[in-house]
Amino acid sequence: MKPSQLKQLSSLCFLLGFASIFGSIGIWFLTGGTSPDTQAHAERFGIFVGLWAPTFFILSNRFDRYAEKGAA
Repeated sequence: MKPSQLKQLSSLCFLLGFASIFGSIGIWFLTGGTSPDTQAHAERFGIFVGLWAPTFFILSNRFDRYAEKGAA
C-alpha cells in the first residue's frame, strides 16, 4: 500500500476508535429498557462494542508507523 493510503487508514481507525466509545455509551443508554434482562443485555452489548476501541487505536498506530516507514 502507498503511504498516503496507510495514513488514510490510520485516520479512519482512529475515528472508529472514538465512534466505538460513543457508540458503546449510546447503546448502553438507548437500549436499556425497563426489565433487568434488557438492562443487562444493553450493558453487555455496550461493553462489547466499547472493547473495539483499543483495537482500532492500536491499528491506527500501526498503520501510521507503516506509513512513516514507507515514506522514508
